[in-house]
Amino acid sequence: MIRAVQLPDVIPIKYEPDYRTGRIGRHAGGQFFADITGAYQEGVRPRHDWWNQQRIYAVLHLFDESGHHTGSNLRFTGFRGDSPAAVEAAEQVLSDWLAGLDAVTNCNIAIRPFRVDFDNVVFGLIDETTDDPDKGHGRPWAELYPQGLGFHEPWNGEYDT
Repeated sequence: MIRAVQLPDVIPIKYEPDYRTGRIGRHAGGQFFADITGAYQEGVRPRHDWWNQQRIYAVLHLFDESGHHTGSNLRFTGFRGDSPAAVEAAEQVLSDWLAGLDAVTNCNIAIRPFRVDFDNVVFGLIDETTDDPDKGHGRPWAELYPQGLGFHEPWNGEYDT
C-alpha cells in the first residue's frame, strides 16, 4: 500500500541548550546527536520499581552533512536505580566521546530516519507515519527512540514529548 502522507527526506531538529536537544550540532565530520537516556529492553514492562528496570545509556549518533546516519556509539552504564552512579558514568563516557570530535559546534541539525538495535533496545529516528487517523498519529510523524521525541509538521525542528 502506498501511503498518501510521508515524511520529508530530512528531519530538522532544533538545538535547545540545557534541554532535551542540548547536545546536538556539527563537527568536522558532519552532524551529531548526543544524549544520556533511559530505556527499557524490548518486552520489559515497567512495574512500580521502574527505576530498577530502566537502563541508562550514553548515546552518540553521527551523521554526514546530508543527514545520513554514519554510525552510533552506545554504552549501557547501569540502571536508573543505581543513580547517580549510572548517570555519572554515562556523562563521563559521553564527555569522552564528544572530546574526540573535532570542531564541535552546538546548533540545529537535519537528519534522515535511521534505526540501530543495541542491547535489545531500539535507538533511532523512526518513521511512524500513518494515514489512518485511528492508528498512530494520523499524519507524517518521526519518533526519536528511546528519547520519545516526536517530530511532525511544520517540520521546524520542534518536537512533542
